[in-house]
Amino acid sequence: MFLWLVIVLTISVSVSSHEHKLNWVVPPANSSESFNDWASNKRFQVGDIIQFKYRKDSVMQVTKGSYKQCNSSHPRFYSNTGKTRFMFDHSVPYYFISGTSGHCEKGQKMIVEVISLDQTTTSSAPPAALAVLLCLFSLSLSFVA
Repeated sequence: MFLWLVIVLTISVSVSSHEHKLNWVVPPANSSESFNDWASNKRFQVGDIIQFKYRKDSVMQVTKGSYKQCNSSHPRFYSNTGKTRFMFDHSVPYYFISGTSGHCEKGQKMIVEVISLDQTTTSSAPPAALAVLLCLFSLSLSFVA
């Protein structure tokens, strides 16, 4: 008599985006917190959206060099609608500055580190699942023999 053991193992990765809201204003002169502090306390993933809320200002995505120099002359992305939604489509650092003269120098700038989806899954899940599968397969072979 042969005993067959069928195991179906499904590993699913839930892909869901989060929307992060941010008041995009010049920080007060006596403020100890920066936009980088806000961003570093969050886990941004590919597909997430950041919503910038502001008045009489703009938001720009720029290169690292432009970020460091507060240079707004060649933005990769620009918006001045007052309520800008920006979706992260790559797992790279994103650099944002205000396009209003003098605002970046006063601290209205931010770096957002975006991680890829495969960095959010636990690295032990697939090998552990594989180990269980191999163990059960070995057990079923001992019944067959």
